[in-house]
Amino acid sequence: MSCWVPGCPALSMCRGLAALPITCLERAKDLKTRLGILLHKPELGHRIRTSGKLQLSSRWRDSSQEALEWRESFDQLLKSKSGVTAFHTFLKTEFSEENLDFWLACEDFKKTRSKTKLASKANRIFEEFVQNEAPREVNIDHETREITRKNLSGATSACFNEAQAKTRTLMEKDSYPRFLKSASYQDMTKQATSRGISKRSHT
Repeated sequence: MSCWVPGCPALSMCRGLAALPITCLERAKDLKTRLGILLHKPELGHRIRTSGKLQLSSRWRDSSQEALEWRESFDQLLKSKSGVTAFHTFLKTEFSEENLDFWLACEDFKKTRSKTKLASKANRIFEEFVQNEAPREVNIDHETREITRKNLSGATSACFNEAQAKTRTLMEKDSYPRFLKSASYQDMTKQATSRGISKRSHT
């Protein structure tokens, strides 16, 4: 299409393109064609999607197989990162995740080497989990709470030991058995068991 109106954008564009060397125009067309093929190539998208599914199923297989070990003991559950994550998710449904969060905070606290950091961390943990009407108050008795309060005056890595032990016992006797009976955990063990049976039948 040609245009004879002075100042017409179409005319300017045509003149601009005409001024370009032929090789540039050919390269541009070739590049456009290649991009079009790449963008519309179905097997490329299929490979990406398949790869994602394989990685996901592999991660799920590992955690579901590991889940069978969690029912052996509460210690076994706490040793597993994916076990702690699954248990934390379950505790959220019961609105009692603060117990596990406190236990984990205490574990992290014990690794602190700096005395200055030890004191500041101790106060922060006490204010968040232990003191009366704390934002995320854990269920411990008055005596344990007072012992922990006194321990803060000369904070050491052991100042939460008693409170942590009480919280751990509460989770082990109360929440842990319910977790093992929960639908989410039962699903994981069924997946692991069925994979084990399938694997044995193919060997």
